[in-house]
Amino acid sequence: MAITAADVAKLRKMTAAGMMDCKKALEEANGDFERAVEIIREKGKLVAAKRADRDATEGVVLAKVTDNKKYGAIVTLNCETDFVAKNADFVQFTQSILDIALTNKPSDLEALKGLKLDGRPIKEVITEQIGVIGEKIDLSYFQYVEGDSCVAYIHPGNKLASLLSFTGEISDEAAKDVAMQTAAMAPVGIDKDDVPADVVEKELEIAREKAKAEGRPENMLDKIAQGRLQKFFQESTLLNQEFVKEGKITVREYLAKNAPVAKVKGMKRFSLND
Repeated sequence: MAITAADVAKLRKMTAAGMMDCKKALEEANGDFERAVEIIREKGKLVAAKRADRDATEGVVLAKVTDNKKYGAIVTLNCETDFVAKNADFVQFTQSILDIALTNKPSDLEALKGLKLDGRPIKEVITEQIGVIGEKIDLSYFQYVEGDSCVAYIHPGNKLASLLSFTGEISDEAAKDVAMQTAAMAPVGIDKDDVPADVVEKELEIAREKAKAEGRPENMLDKIAQGRLQKFFQESTLLNQEFVKEGKITVREYLAKNAPVAKVKGMKRFSLND
């Protein structure tokens, strides 16, 4: 049967596939739209299988909080090229996934992939989009925070985002300042007690080896390592870092002055360049 331009446009609206792909699918399906959609989805699976071993190191990192600011989420959707990452449709697709996360509050990444987007699991829609775009796509990261107040910050370019939650009252400006600090300075924990034990042990090991290489006495190595660990905490934990927007004060001191009853409850950060 003859395939009209209107038929192609209708299928393209249904699938977001390219015009030629839609025309070929309709021709193969003899004008049957349901079969044409299946053909496009099958193509997505085929392309996904062929590109499974590709590196998807580009992408989009987005973060957002709910209207009541009690919950926030951050997601990363990877692709192969920066050209695709900058495409408005790809950014909007990522935003759609993030919005679903905010609405449904899944427990983890796999739970998010199983939620429905346009009536189908997100993981299936992603596979379909691989066929449409022609690149490997991977929903690689999802985290969330909850609290009395949450704030999200996306660095220009959509490659880096941070997400924080607080207990107690804090202004939007102060919350954003701390979120920007988190994005810029990449703290490994909120305070020194939050740093994972394996990270602490690794830092102590590095400090001991460095002191030993400097020729320090064997009986002083542990003491020197502990001193250098405290410097690591100062530079690498959020509350103990120098507040970059002002300098000369720590983030803890900034909060004490601008949000005295607020406490940082949760912190998430993701960068494609880390």
